[in-house]
Amino acid sequence: MQMKKKMADTIRFLAADMVQKANSGHPGAALGLADIMVELSEVINLTPNNPHFINRDRLVFSGGHATPLIYSLLYLWGYDITMDDLKNFRQLGSVTPGHPEFGHTPGIEVTTGPLGQGVANAVGFAMAKKFLNKKFPEITHKVWCLCGDGDLEEGISYEACSIAGSLGLEDLILIYDSNNISIEGEVEKVFKDDVKKRFESQNFRVLEMNGHDYEDIANTLKKALKSDGRPTLIIAHTIIARGAVGLEGSEKTHGAPLGEDVIKESKKAAGFDPEKTFYVPEDVLVRFRCVRERGELLEVEWNKKARVEEIEEFFHRDFNKIVWPEFEEGTSIATRKSNGEILNAIAKAIPSFLGGSADLAPSNNTLLKDEDDFPHGRNLHFGIREHAMGAINNALSAYGFLPYAATFLVFSDYLRGALRIAALSKHKNYWIFTHDSIALGEDGPTHQPVEHLTALRAIPNLYVFRPADANENVNCWKMALNIDAPVAFALSRQGLKNITPKNIDLSKGAYVLREGEDITLVASGSEVNLAMEVAEKINARVVSVPCFDLFDEQPDEFKNELLKGKVVAIEAARGLEWYKYADMVIGMNTFGASGKGSEVYKYFGFDVDKIIEKLKDIK
Repeated sequence: MQMKKKMADTIRFLAADMVQKANSGHPGAALGLADIMVELSEVINLTPNNPHFINRDRLVFSGGHATPLIYSLLYLWGYDITMDDLKNFRQLGSVTPGHPEFGHTPGIEVTTGPLGQGVANAVGFAMAKKFLNKKFPEITHKVWCLCGDGDLEEGISYEACSIAGSLGLEDLILIYDSNNISIEGEVEKVFKDDVKKRFESQNFRVLEMNGHDYEDIANTLKKALKSDGRPTLIIAHTIIARGAVGLEGSEKTHGAPLGEDVIKESKKAAGFDPEKTFYVPEDVLVRFRCVRERGELLEVEWNKKARVEEIEEFFHRDFNKIVWPEFEEGTSIATRKSNGEILNAIAKAIPSFLGGSADLAPSNNTLLKDEDDFPHGRNLHFGIREHAMGAINNALSAYGFLPYAATFLVFSDYLRGALRIAALSKHKNYWIFTHDSIALGEDGPTHQPVEHLTALRAIPNLYVFRPADANENVNCWKMALNIDAPVAFALSRQGLKNITPKNIDLSKGAYVLREGEDITLVASGSEVNLAMEVAEKINARVVSVPCFDLFDEQPDEFKNELLKGKVVAIEAARGLEWYKYADMVIGMNTFGASGKGSEVYKYFGFDVDKIIEKLKDIK
């Protein structure tokens, strides 16, 4: 036991030194969880020499503020992180930023920070594992997630764990750091939930342990590894800042350095040299590096028996194999419906393409035909849980799938946190948002998106496509599949006349649909049809802009070539971003109204005659 305490104290003091040197960070969680991480090191299957090995255990720190603990462990386990990297914690340009970032630091499985996201990401990883295991039984890894009180207070954790229990994700193990402390003090001031009953009601197996008793921790982890068909929650009773002399159990340790004097006293009390910083005893390092050696052996043995080539082929994406649907010129079809045909065409060619909706698949047109439901097929059902769906979509992408998630555009607000993480992480995944304007009609202003296009376009590295018709929808997808970033589609409920070319390059986000004089009408989605009708009467130029984000990235020469004369943007939304280019924006300045879609559309000025009348003001 003395050796294990020495290992735990090494973690503690590395973390404390990191925060102290940076004069910024969160030491409390790292000190409180150190004992658990020593025992977890004995059973977790990681491959530091090959962080992308498919059958590695997935480890998610939902409390992303616990980076001093995370980076200390990654170094000790043998990932490509140096002691200098630990000393550069939270410094500009370092591989040890304040919160973990996907693709930035080896060993980080997903970007966490906003509390609760990591819990939902872990559920997504467990879903990916369960689906793959049905096809390839040799995929046997576990998904571990460390979470805290803050994660469980966030609503997304309830959504995600409800999904996990319903789906019986037996390889998901959540370790709940129950220390009853948050920034403002004791958690029970605002969080009196009976966590055990909550998770049991969600079909979890619930175990409890003393988070500072090595034998108890070891026995509990062994129980957790033996699945009973349900996901597992381990309630770990811990003390924040364990081992910090004079500060154990204090909220003051959550988000501030311990102070040099406290660190020295704590090291002295633990038998460490108080004058040494960033110190790792040799015997401790050898013991932790067993994780790397065990991982190397695991990978060698797995490669001997696994169908490695078949698994690699499953994840291979050859977009040239897609047989795209074709739509006749002049026919009328809602872009949500043409999108359904496109999704099915992609799924037939790309085995790892899968997804679902937040209980709106029939309306979103997102069901894959001839496919079973998860886990036997690629149709995912999330229930009415948009935020969890979004975070799961990110995890599926991080795992290697090509996933999509769907709901109404107005409900994109419910998953905006996950959408922002997708953009930050450069996840290659797809977001299907239907019922994209006031033209959806009778459901009224609560369901009619007005500000949402502008809000989505404001997110860096998120590409928002709003196709004018079925043909443009196909061409949008051809472009979207080649973008290494998340892509959102805003799609119509109502039928739209097919007026755009069957094959057109949308790599610049916009193109001239009709030549004309004096005025250039720019529009996206359903308003392109309207712009064409207006243009026919006044001989205006029409530019379709299915992706404002791509267009915005183009050089000024291209923009000036397209936007000639007086520029008028027409969009049944706020359209604030169009003021960057337009002399006039015909958009929405209020919320919508309940009524037939066509009548609502006309009522708010999206009518040929009304628009022509407005155009007189700029001639």
